Amino acid sequence: MAESLNTDIDLSQYPHINKGLAGIVAFSSHKSYIDGEKGELIYAGYDIDTLAENASFEEVCFLLWNDRLPNQQELDELNTKLQNNRKLPDAVINYIKSTSQNAEPMAVLRTAVSMLGDFHEVEADSNEEFRLNKAINITAKFPTIIAAFDRIRNGKDIIEPLDSKSTAYNFLYMLNGEEPGEQAKKTMDLCLILHAEHGMNASTFTNRAICSTESDMYSSVTGAIGALKGPLHGGANQQVMNMLLDIDEKGDDPVEYVKGRLERKEKIMGFGHRVYKTMDPRARILRSMSEKLSKETGHETLYEWSEAILKTMKDEKDIDPNVDFFSATVYYSMGIKPDLFTCIFAMSRVSGWTGHYIEQAENNRLVRPRALYVGEKGKEWVPVEQR
Repeated sequence: MAESLNTDIDLSQYPHINKGLAGIVAFSSHKSYIDGEKGELIYAGYDIDTLAENASFEEVCFLLWNDRLPNQQELDELNTKLQNNRKLPDAVINYIKSTSQNAEPMAVLRTAVSMLGDFHEVEADSNEEFRLNKAINITAKFPTIIAAFDRIRNGKDIIEPLDSKSTAYNFLYMLNGEEPGEQAKKTMDLCLILHAEHGMNASTFTNRAICSTESDMYSSVTGAIGALKGPLHGGANQQVMNMLLDIDEKGDDPVEYVKGRLERKEKIMGFGHRVYKTMDPRARILRSMSEKLSKETGHETLYEWSEAILKTMKDEKDIDPNVDFFSATVYYSMGIKPDLFTCIFAMSRVSGWTGHYIEQAENNRLVRPRALYVGEKGKEWVPVEQR
């Protein structure tokens, strides 16, 4: 049981105490900008709507690693490098084959990425080009790990990655065993763009804090995966889908279902954001995509329920959806299992994590915040037999 708090504290010595580090600036960065009041998201100078309409995921990777867009030659070179780095070491493949088929996909991804560090060239870690190549190597292998484990746990053979095509195309090919259609490829590519970077969130902070110790990129990304795995961060989209499936299974009215949960003080996942005070701009883009995709795939009911839940939450709590809310319906409409949703989030966000690692390493200082001690002082020692 916790001791009572020490109230004899001079708070003037701690002028910036914010729970959860809310509003605290820990780093400066060129990677992204968020205006929560306007619902604005910018990657390295480019509005998210502009990137969603025009860019490929590979162009966004280059942007987050170099703070500028590539020319055609640079983009071709990056595509070639990503394609050539997709295959996994035999040791990682053997791990994926031998681990529990009931394991959480995010746990498998975390372990597999950590294993990649065994093939890491430590002596060259301070070289700028080397860090960029490691970012490419890690980003290229994420889709292969995720798809390989999903196939193994379903009793299927692992499909070797293609040495051509985009990241989105190749992932869907390895996952489903067939070449994806144009619409599916475009949808996946857009989802990867929308999740690629989002300021100093919990996983990105974790990634930069680990980098600040001069640890390697694999350690930083592994730590970031661990942070993203939590339901209050990347795991929220899976919880949104579980909610929709629960409504379906019980045959409930979605409005009454949500009102019931609110009355019981239960959290509705996919709503609210620590930064945005209006609708998450990524949710707005995914909302449109969700409507179109649900009609094409016969999941119109899911979209209709989502809209009903959105209206209910706005009416009852005046709260808007975040990126997780509609991404759940989009992924499910594409035939992707809910427990893979967070892995796909990670498959995209690794571009931002590695971009932040590069930025931190180039102008590093060890992360060392203070903690406010609220315990007692000067307590007398009591021998163990008298306690």
